[in-house]
Amino acid sequence: MDIVLATRNKKKVEEIRKILEAAGVSFRIFTLDDFPKCPEVEEDGDTFEKNAVKKAVQISRCTGLTAVADDSGLEVEALNGAPGVFSARYAGENADDGANCEKLLHEMKDVPSDKRKARFVCCISMAFQDNVRTFFGYVEGRIGTEPHGEKGFGYDPLFYPGGSGSTFAEMEDHEKNAISHRAGALTALQKYLKEAGGELYR
Repeated sequence: MDIVLATRNKKKVEEIRKILEAAGVSFRIFTLDDFPKCPEVEEDGDTFEKNAVKKAVQISRCTGLTAVADDSGLEVEALNGAPGVFSARYAGENADDGANCEKLLHEMKDVPSDKRKARFVCCISMAFQDNVRTFFGYVEGRIGTEPHGEKGFGYDPLFYPGGSGSTFAEMEDHEKNAISHRAGALTALQKYLKEAGGELYR
């Protein structure tokens, strides 16, 4: 089976590839770099699911392949769920990871340690033309008071999963990928594919 990952984010592609390979899933994987004529899909939905579905459907139509898209982000309890769907552009449309982390720390500067709960959310959508399935993954944790670690991307240097004393950015890839929100959503997708057999959209 051929699939196209509806992203040009190389770090995200690498993470998804590693998770799929670790699970022994035998897909031939393409990315949007293999389809330069496909447009960038505007993420204008108010939920992760709406954004993921929109990307998967449009990229499947463009490529003629089954498309897998994800939308993911960080929800902070003390900020009423922010940054949420705006996680990638929390500090502005062209903000980088460092700027987004800096803004998050600023917004939480007066939040005590016992009120810094947060979770990462991932919605993965698989689409062939207009046939769509969605899968979710979550990881609960807390936000630190300063960045730690050089690995990963996004808010990884600030996020401590579960009762861990290490941020996602301090973990090795296999450690993070075993518990991450994206791994949870991909595991749900893998389970569906195995149960569905050849009938992907039964």
